Amino acid sequence: MAGGGPVAVPSRRKALAGQSGWAGLIHNRKVFAIAVFASLGGLLYGYNQGVFSGVLDMYTFDQRMGNAVTDSNTKGWLVAVLELGAWFGVLCTGYLADKLSRKYTIVLAVCVFCVGVVVQTAAFHPSSIFGGRFVTGLGVGSLSMAVPLYNAELAPPEVRGSLVALQQLAITFGIMVSFWIDYGTNYIGGTGVGQKEAAWRVPLALQLVPAVILGFGILFMPFSPRWLVNQERDEDALTVLSNARGLPRESDLVQIEFLEIKAQYLFEKETSRVKYPQFQDGSFKSNFKLALYDYLSLITTRTLLFRTAVGTLTMFFQQWTGVNAILYYAPAIFQQLGLTGNTTSLLATGVVGIVMFLATIPAVIWVDNTGRKPILVSGAFLMAACHIIVAVLTELYEDSWNTHSTAGWAACAMVWLFAIGFGYSWGPCAWILVAEIWPLSIRGKGVSIAASSNWMNNFIVGQVTPTMLKNLRYGTFIFFGVFSFLGGLFILFFVPETKGLTLEEMDEVFGSIGMAAADQQRQAEINHRIGLSQYDEVSEKAPSEIRDHGDLKA
Repeated sequence: MAGGGPVAVPSRRKALAGQSGWAGLIHNRKVFAIAVFASLGGLLYGYNQGVFSGVLDMYTFDQRMGNAVTDSNTKGWLVAVLELGAWFGVLCTGYLADKLSRKYTIVLAVCVFCVGVVVQTAAFHPSSIFGGRFVTGLGVGSLSMAVPLYNAELAPPEVRGSLVALQQLAITFGIMVSFWIDYGTNYIGGTGVGQKEAAWRVPLALQLVPAVILGFGILFMPFSPRWLVNQERDEDALTVLSNARGLPRESDLVQIEFLEIKAQYLFEKETSRVKYPQFQDGSFKSNFKLALYDYLSLITTRTLLFRTAVGTLTMFFQQWTGVNAILYYAPAIFQQLGLTGNTTSLLATGVVGIVMFLATIPAVIWVDNTGRKPILVSGAFLMAACHIIVAVLTELYEDSWNTHSTAGWAACAMVWLFAIGFGYSWGPCAWILVAEIWPLSIRGKGVSIAASSNWMNNFIVGQVTPTMLKNLRYGTFIFFGVFSFLGGLFILFFVPETKGLTLEEMDEVFGSIGMAAADQQRQAEINHRIGLSQYDEVSEKAPSEIRDHGDLKA
């Protein structure tokens, strides 16, 4: 999912900004309600991520697919093909969101998602599952970027971080719901040979309900004010901001926020003009080359290469903690740990969803106070310890779980503790970190590269895990445990703390002095030109006055 951290608020915003965190969300209840609705996209992502793990282990699904699930290689591809589609979808989203608007991109993604779900629900052969999951992945990947982008651009700066965490909560809630729906539908027609195909078709089809609600309802939501400014629809952008903040268009709060958006739009245009004057004719060819050169700068410019490495490797280690191996194959893993019966393993899987959801809630409260590094490092080492303990127990008792039930339940408890470790740390914080490390001029492209790293590694993990569980057995947990530990060391020794840093300070800690300084000088010139700088000095009376009237001019 896309993340965000503490927003560096200029003096003009500090005097006017409201409360942050949950209190700020309640104060900005209209934007909060819109964001909650848009976060159905996160619920779709989470539900889809979790639902297939239970379906894979259902008797009638295996029989309908010609026992394809029993082949570890085929099983891996059935899961991982969705991530391959999502990887492609996320790479397309930036262009579509700029051309179609954020909300129409969400509509398109929902339509693509629904096509994939229908194909899967009506499937009678493995090829339909493969094709349906790839198409569903296109929609999921697009939603994983479009929804956070829409929420962030509609939110006041002081609650933007909380709305990112809200998206993560929606994802974990979707995972939790999917596990328990799998557990419930598993009983349709009984279990084993008596089970009916509705047991797996129903949970797949249920994805259509929130998808249709999101796709239809988002049409009545406002456009992103940032997108409207980019389309030079300034009056429409002012109207959206005024309605969202519940203040008149002439209020200083609305005017400042509008001018800041306008200033960023002009900044990006002028930065492009300075860097690539030969590609400013507006043609498709020139625009394509502009985007290509910006992407290339992430690996060819020494000062940006370190940030690119931090972003992509953070997402690499997030996936190689093995979290999606747990989410996709939890029932099979619990059966290997001695929980006999499909119903019992699904019940244990449902607990994974609950504890991960609950663990994400305190992350919303802690992350801006504690910092990114302590949370990520502690989570990585906790997950590594859980993996190693499961590996040891499996090596000792995998042939005698029936006579060592206590050891089996201890191993299951370690899987649940692993889910807690991921929920409070690498789930939300990895996305927050990769959104904070880029200079303003290339932030969107930097985040897209990090997101593509997430989906590609997600694809690889989903594809290889069944083979690893079959051939490496307990070695699978050692493998993921080692990578979890290495991820903690990577954050500890190579990644700077980004909590509370301004753009200029970020430049210093990443060893690229001057890049953000040049960005800020250009930004200051634009601010002066459009009249934003006049708001840089505000009186001490401004906070109470703006709370009452939303205007400094009284």
